Amino acid sequence: MDNSEITIKLTSDEALVLSDWLERVQMTDLSRLVDDPAAWAPIHKLAGTLDKALPRIFAADYAERLDAARRRLKETMGSFAEEQDG
Repeated sequence: MDNSEITIKLTSDEALVLSDWLERVQMTDLSRLVDDPAAWAPIHKLAGTLDKALPRIFAADYAERLDAARRRLKETMGSFAEEQDG
């Protein structure tokens, strides 16, 4: 079996938004969303890696930085983001 590692590159905006989403998902009934218990290991690993890479997630201006990151990402997505909003 091949156990080589895979590297995923994210912008700081992508990492911040993904970290926030993963945190919210983990605080819900994750078993409804994740039906395969084996998926929990990479989910927790990814969340932990993001937490370590984003030292300012506990800063006072976190909400403002998160909102700004979300806006910038939506702008890069163009019409797809608009379709998802509604």
